[in-house]
Amino acid sequence: MRATRLLHLLLLLQTSGPINAPALSRELKVSPRTVYRDIDALSAAGVPVYVADGPRGGYTLLDGWQTRLTGLTGQEADVLALIGLPGQAAELGLGAALAATELKLLAALPDEAADRAGRIRQRFHLDAVAWFREPEPASHLKIIAAAVWQSTPVTIRYRRWAPAPPRDVERTLQPLGLVCKAGSWYLVARPHDGGEHRTYRVGRIQRITLAPGSFDWPEDFDLAAYWAQATARYQTDLRQNDMTLRISPQGCERLTDLMGPGFPVRVVSPPDAHGWVQITIPTESLDDAVERVLQIGAAAEVLAPEAVRQRVIDTLTLMTAHYRGAGTGSGLVLDVAQHRRLREAGGADA
Repeated sequence: MRATRLLHLLLLLQTSGPINAPALSRELKVSPRTVYRDIDALSAAGVPVYVADGPRGGYTLLDGWQTRLTGLTGQEADVLALIGLPGQAAELGLGAALAATELKLLAALPDEAADRAGRIRQRFHLDAVAWFREPEPASHLKIIAAAVWQSTPVTIRYRRWAPAPPRDVERTLQPLGLVCKAGSWYLVARPHDGGEHRTYRVGRIQRITLAPGSFDWPEDFDLAAYWAQATARYQTDLRQNDMTLRISPQGCERLTDLMGPGFPVRVVSPPDAHGWVQITIPTESLDDAVERVLQIGAAAEVLAPEAVRQRVIDTLTLMTAHYRGAGTGSGLVLDVAQHRRLREAGGADA
């Protein structure tokens, strides 16, 4: 166990530049005292570790010193064929570098491990974009990636999703990281004049320019941890309303297919004689709730809230009128809101 940790520590020092004891402690998941002992062990074994001074200092290796580690395990060689994201690397301008790196890694492997990696590449493929979607255009991605890498501030013109004006805003940011989720790129940044970290969808950036100067990348910032917290908070904030359904076993299967197995469903009653149960699910809005119910079809019935139930009734009534009463070219073009207004005014034929 300690040998594995020492090897991990050595690779961190070789690839990360100066890194302080608290950061090593977090990365290795051990106490700072253990880090100090491991550093002493590496020094005793002849590894030239020294401490670099300054605000961005920490433990580092003597310039030019590098270990040559060979003998990847079978599982490690297998993983090499699965870690690449060629589409995303190409968007960042790194497609050729990724291909060259993969070739060098495969060439350095023993014949058996290289053969296993090649077979895995033939049998497994990662497609990160959701069904019926194209990767979102991100015309400014390369300049953003360069700014992230070089710790250069940027000024962007950004189109917000919120309907309230102003739709287009200008921000000067310190770009900290890029995340690709389901084919869309997101920039994680903080205001250049201070403030909380925020997430910006790269496809909504209308214009970008590099701002003068540079900034100190925050040593305590963890992109993966931030993203996990931000996505969890986003989903919680987005789903503020609950909807209660009476739903059949087939409806439950359909709901799982539509929303995924991790979608939060709370069962509030035992199954009846036909297997129907009452469940509560979170929804984003009235329109979102109605859309989900219509997708499930007759295998579910809305019990609450009444606004959703009535909107479903209005929608189905109007759909029935389209298919039964009018026929093609009849001129029946009422939408749900018009139908509801007519019904409330006493227009029973609407």
